[in-house]
Amino acid sequence: MMPGGLSDTEPATPEVQHIADEVKPQLESKLNKTYDIFRAIQYRSQVVAGMNYYIKVQVADDDYVHLRVYVRLPQENQGPTLEGFETGKTRDDPL
Repeated sequence: MMPGGLSDTEPATPEVQHIADEVKPQLESKLNKTYDIFRAIQYRSQVVAGMNYYIKVQVADDDYVHLRVYVRLPQENQGPTLEGFETGKTRDDPL
C-alpha cells in the first residue's frame, strides 16, 4: 500500500478488534454512553507517520459506529488515539 493511500475495505481481524477495544473507553467518554456490544466488523487502513484505521463497529443489533483511530509508530510507545467517529451508521453504510 502506498503511504497516504487507503486500503480496500476488509473484514476485521483480531488485531483490529484489539485496537477498537483500546479506544472504546475514549468513545464512551466522549458520548457519555456505554456499549455492551463492541464488535469490529470491517476496516480500512492508511499509512501515515504511523497508521490510521477506519473501523466499522457494531454497537447494537442494527446500530454501528465508524471510528477513525491513529496508531503511532512503535517507538513512540503510546496507545491508539480515537481521532474521530460517526454514530448512527448501518451495516450497509460505506466505511
